[in-house]
Amino acid sequence: MSLITCPECAHEVSTTANACPNCGHTFIKPVVQRNVVVSEVPRERDDFPKWIFIPLGILGVVLLFILLAYMRNSNDEEAAQRNIGVNVATQRQANGSLSSTARTDSAPNEIVVPPSSSGGQVVVPDTSAPVTTAPPSSSSQTVTTIPPSTVASDKGTVQLEAKIAGKTGNVQPVKAERFYLLDKDLQSILSDADIEDETGQGLTNAFGLSVVNPSKYGETNKKAMNAINKHIVYRTQTDASGKASMKDVKPATYYLFGVTKTSNGFAIWSSPVTIQPGENSLVLPPARLTEIIE
Repeated sequence: MSLITCPECAHEVSTTANACPNCGHTFIKPVVQRNVVVSEVPRERDDFPKWIFIPLGILGVVLLFILLAYMRNSNDEEAAQRNIGVNVATQRQANGSLSSTARTDSAPNEIVVPPSSSGGQVVVPDTSAPVTTAPPSSSSQTVTTIPPSTVASDKGTVQLEAKIAGKTGNVQPVKAERFYLLDKDLQSILSDADIEDETGQGLTNAFGLSVVNPSKYGETNKKAMNAINKHIVYRTQTDASGKASMKDVKPATYYLFGVTKTSNGFAIWSSPVTIQPGENSLVLPPARLTEIIE
């Protein structure tokens, strides 16, 4: 413990005493002030200005509009692609439906063509002096054909084989006879030709009779052939085996016409046929001769 000397009585007194125990002198102790230093924490300076949020907001709005526009354009493109896909599918379907009507296989289109004359007899009435009018020559016949330069890939070829059956049933090929594709049926052509039915057994039989005996029925033969020539579209001629072909035939519906004769009869073919692109085989069953009885 520290001691101090009392200034009044010179006695030693403890430094902790407030007064001298000998003389009662009071001691005045210095007041120690404690200064509390409060250090202020410096506030962090806000270096990010608030006004920067304005351009950032504007930029965000612009980006939002760009995103919406992009999404809209994407939807429009998808819709356009769907429309294109539908159009392509429709065209493919249409093309498929068109191609389904055309023959794509190698097998020919077979058409059975029955003869117009199914046999029988034509009785020739007794007339006076025979008519000596000559029949029209084959050189005067005009045929409409398609030049090879205009032939397209969608044309068809026609194959046919003509035969006749005799009394005994034997079948023979129709040699060196002409067959035609007409744009009108034979009956209508003969009706428009103002042909006189001299036998009273139909215009077809009257025409067949004029083919067998043109010197006697020359006027009928002339009118009939002149009328038929106006409706010929394609023609061909059979070979020794009775076969014939036509090339570059435009697909359509025609009337196959042909006539053959013997010394005492005839056979006529006149039936509608539909020609398709590619190969077409006209199946002609053996025709029975129509006999002429005078």
